[in-house]
Order: sequence, then structure tokens, then C-alpha cells
Amino acid sequence: MKKLIYLFTLTFLCFQGNAQTNILSTNPVAETVMKGNYAPAKYQATKILNHPDTISRGLNARISADSLKAYLEVLRTFKNRNTGSDTLSSTTGIGAARRWVFGKFQQFSAANENRLFPSYLQFDQVICGVGQHRNIFAVLPGMDTTDKSIIIIEAHIDSRCDDGCDINCLAEGMEDNGSGTALVIELARVMSRYSYNHSIVFLLTIAEEQGLNGAEAFADFCQQKGIAVKAVLNNDVIGGVICGNTASQPGCSGVGLVDSTHVRLFSFGGYNSFHKGLARYVKLQYNNRIKPITKVPMAVNIMTPEDRTGRGGDHIPFRQHLYPAIRFTAANENGDAGVGPTYKDRQHTSSDILGVDTDTDGKIDSFFVNFNYLGRNAVMNGCAAGMAGISPNVPDFTFAVDGFTNLKVTITQQTQYGKYKVGLRTTTNDWDSVYYFTGTTFSIPAGPADYIASVASVDSKGVESLFSREYMAKISGIEGQTQPAKSIELLQSKPNPADESTMISIQVNGHVKFKVAFISITDLTGKEVDRMPVELNEGINEVQYDHGNHQSGTFIYTLVIDGQVIQSKRMMFIN
Repeated sequence: MKKLIYLFTLTFLCFQGNAQTNILSTNPVAETVMKGNYAPAKYQATKILNHPDTISRGLNARISADSLKAYLEVLRTFKNRNTGSDTLSSTTGIGAARRWVFGKFQQFSAANENRLFPSYLQFDQVICGVGQHRNIFAVLPGMDTTDKSIIIIEAHIDSRCDDGCDINCLAEGMEDNGSGTALVIELARVMSRYSYNHSIVFLLTIAEEQGLNGAEAFADFCQQKGIAVKAVLNNDVIGGVICGNTASQPGCSGVGLVDSTHVRLFSFGGYNSFHKGLARYVKLQYNNRIKPITKVPMAVNIMTPEDRTGRGGDHIPFRQHLYPAIRFTAANENGDAGVGPTYKDRQHTSSDILGVDTDTDGKIDSFFVNFNYLGRNAVMNGCAAGMAGISPNVPDFTFAVDGFTNLKVTITQQTQYGKYKVGLRTTTNDWDSVYYFTGTTFSIPAGPADYIASVASVDSKGVESLFSREYMAKISGIEGQTQPAKSIELLQSKPNPADESTMISIQVNGHVKFKVAFISITDLTGKEVDRMPVELNEGINEVQYDHGNHQSGTFIYTLVIDGQVIQSKRMMFIN
């Protein structure tokens, strides 16, 4: 794994020159709206459609597999969308592709009272020998600037072959990442019909394949301009369903296997991660609002790592700028972006095409992108963004043990709603239970365990806010005990059982003086299989352990401080 990350870093350094400079929006109105410095009434729709049922049911009904297919059929005609490819041609290269997308945004705006504001985000940086680059984005103004934070739905538009700066190869990039590009375009079309309190940005970045440069430029721009970001939904490799000979872990395990009913959400962190919280919010909105009405239900998998092993995506620069960000990725990938003569998969090759003509009639009849699956993922994105766009304020709360067997939640901020939800989890990345309650206090019967809770406000229309920060409480059989009695305690890994990765946490109560602290991983025979250094700052300290995809077994993890064994626990990995 370390070798993969090292090579990944070297590749980035080869592709990129200096950092981004001269970052600017070519449309001043788009920038003004993102900053929240506008009169909402100026851009208000004649007929306001903002009821949660209207939005969620409208998205489910109007997002079209045929539209997604049509976008991809156009995108493939540009032949090569490499970051360094042609910017002058009207038919091929990245310039023609981004002008076509800009034109689609203009078309959608005209169909919706000119309420969508297209723009380029231009920045200077030497990438693949080219010194200036442009992201494409469009801004739909919100109806309320009390909270100026924006919601970003994004994907990268650039494509590549084996050589990351090859501008002459066929690089249609249909799965990676024509699929994400088509999803963002379709959501711009459909979501522009509705109204939201928060402004929504539909963003297509450049230079993802050379080092996440376009996303970095947009995140830098938001930071420099004081633009608040509520959530970022990144979509990358989101339309394919066929497992390749290889797949970046954690991924699919069988060549040719098809999966069109699962999607993976990758995000950073474990305990009190706003990114994991955003992933749980996406899943909750889908399960509550879309799953009951859709013809083909989807299963949403909240993954432990931030991305696949040794890989990265556009959500990472936004997370590094402290904006909540997650990545949507298909359950199955056709390849791990490997190189060399033994690599047989489509990802990062000229074979990443829309499909093949099996009966030689001149028309593609067998597709590598599943348009219905892509549409279902688009609905999931749109529902989450739409509900976040009309959501109430995020509350805060206290979390304590009440007696021997009850957990007590008390809302302390945003108490005006009177209705709330609390998400409670123990050993997984997902909530074990979500409780709905009225008033500002709630008691939950529970047995002995470590519990992690977060809460959301619920408005009069039943829309949940994003969930709050997380708090931890422990029921241990001792009345009133809300935290471990020990000054240092090794907590149960989460998730447990795990597939490929798990988070190991250490709770520290107070300042700890130490020289060397590490987690030792051993098998059941006592053989050490890994060792990871850890920090022991006050509060929760976490380290991610990657065991390997499709591996199984029980292991012991032990906290060792200055040569002294402090505590050990078991964790399990399953296929």
C-alpha cells in the first residue's frame, strides 16, 4: 500500500507544475450568488416548487436514462478529453467538450426562467504542457441567504489513456468519467425546475487525472472568496456495472460479474467525521424518500476508507479544505488503472468506450455503461442535495447515561423545531437505529456498550437537517457513568466485522505523556502482522487498518505505550 501511494504521488508531480494561480470565475453573477451577496427575490421562480415530496418524486420521475445515454453519445465524439488536449477545435478535445457542456447549461437556464448561471472557473497551472485550464460550472440561486452555504454536485470531465498526458490516443472515457459528467449534466437539467433555500452548484472539473487539480482550484476559490460549502457530492466511475480482471480495493471480486443495484460511498474519517455523517444522510434520504417509490431499489454501502486503496478523487481537496465531501462510485469497476502488457481492463485505456456493435450493423448494441443504473445514482445524488438544499438548521445536543440502562439526548441549540431525529450506532459506519422524537429531550433504553450519537432537526414538512457532530457515551453497568473510568481506553474497532478496512479508536481522558505509542496487530497464533503508530491526544484518536479486500479472519489489536501493553481487543474480517 505504501508503495502504491508513493507511486501515486510521483505521478502527480510529473503531471503538474506550480500550484494554481489567477483563479477566477468568468461570470461575475455566478460568483456573487455563490458568495450569497444577492437579493433572492431577483432570481425567484414564478412558480415555486420546493415541497420535499415534489422534489424527490419529481427527480425520480424526470431523470432520464435516455438523456444520460444521449449526453454520453455526444461526449464520446470529442475523442480525447485529456487535460492537455485540443482547446481550439469545434469537434474534438477538451475545449469542444467544455463548450458543449456550457451550452447545455445555457439551454437548461433558458428553459427555467434564466435562473441557472453558467460559468468557467479559469486557473493558471502548467499541466501536460498547457498553462491555463477551465472547470465548467453552473449556479442555481437559493431563495434564502440567511445561511449562505452552497451545495456542490460534481464530477471530472477529463479523460485519459495509460499515459496521463497522451492527447492523441482515443480516450472516450465513458465510465471514467463520462458517467459522472452525464450525471451532473442531467441533474442540472432536472433540478433547475425546483427551488431550494441554498444555492446549488453543478460542477465539472478538469485535471482530475493529473492530480485533482481542478477540484483543488475550485476549493481554493471557495476559500479565497469566503464561499461557505455545506456539502460536496463527487461522482466518479458511477455508471459501469461489469467487474474487470482487476479492481481497486475494496472492489469487486469476480471477472464479468454484474452489479447494478449497489453503490459505494467513500469518505474520510470515523468518529465525528462530518464526511461520514454526510454519507449517512445521503443513505437516509434515499431510503426514506426514493426507495419506497422506485422500481429498482438500490443498496447504499458506506465504505470505511476515503477512497479505494492507492487511489484518489475530487472529494479529497474539498475535504482538505474542511468542506464535508463524499465520493459516489459504482459497486463494480472495470480495472484498477494498472499499466503494462498484462493489464486487460478498460479503465484508463482506449477501451473505455460506450459499448460495442455485436451484430455489425453499425450501431452499438452492447453497452458498458448501464444508463438505468446511472439514472438511479443520479436520483440518489439529487434527492440528497435537494433535501439538504431545503433543510433546517443543524442542532447541537448533550449525550449522557441516565440511570443504568438509558441514554439521554438533550437538544441544546436550535431548540425551536420541537421535532428531531437521533442516529445511534455502535460497531458499524452506519446507524444501528434512527429515532424520531418530539420535544427537546429523549431517552433510549440500551444495554452495555459504547454508543455514538448525532442528531438532526426536523422541520414542519418532515425534512431533516444534516446531522450534528457525534458524541459518545458508554453504558457500563455503573449508574451515571458517561465515559470510561480509565484514563486511556482502547475502543472496539468500527466496523466490526469489517470487509477491507476498519477504524481503531483510542479514547484519552486528559493529557498523556509518552514517547512511543502504537497498535500491534496479531493473528490468533500471536504472530504480528502489522504495527501502526498512533497519537494520544485528549479525546478520540483513530487509525485506519487496511487488512485487504476479500480476506477473512479474526485478529487481536493491542495498544502499546512505551513498551507497556495497555489493552487488547478482537476484530473480525469477513468476505
